[in-house]
Amino acid sequence: MNKRSDLPSDLVIREFRIEDYDILLSLWNEAKLPHKPAGRDKKEEICREIEQTNAVFLVAEKEGVLIGSAFGTHDGRKGWINRVAVSPKWRRRGIAAHLVNEVEHRLNGMGIEIVACLIEDWNEESMKFFERIGYKRHNDIFYFSKRRSPDT
Repeated sequence: MNKRSDLPSDLVIREFRIEDYDILLSLWNEAKLPHKPAGRDKKEEICREIEQTNAVFLVAEKEGVLIGSAFGTHDGRKGWINRVAVSPKWRRRGIAAHLVNEVEHRLNGMGIEIVACLIEDWNEESMKFFERIGYKRHNDIFYFSKRRSPDT
């Protein structure tokens, strides 16, 4: 586990609960994390996802206030990190790295040995973060998707 001296001593990492949904959306808005509340990030979709055995949805709390999130899933071969967000006033204290580390740990416990993330080309801050915590950038991979709607 990532041990940093600047992590808040009373930081709690716990499973996301669907009752956290509205607060989670507020966090994502505050963190300027793009999301699709009318599509793949709508409450019903997230509720469905957290019921799956391949999902690790975690949040960070300080004094009962939700200040961070990191979600992970796997496809049986590879794990995927999604929705890493930390409230701007709590950044640069190791919270995001701590959350990602815990998601990785839980995915590893499910037998997943490769963990990856997809980052849009404009998001330099996220790219630097993932490189800092040991992820390798692959400039030779191109991402293609086919979506039923723009909100998916």
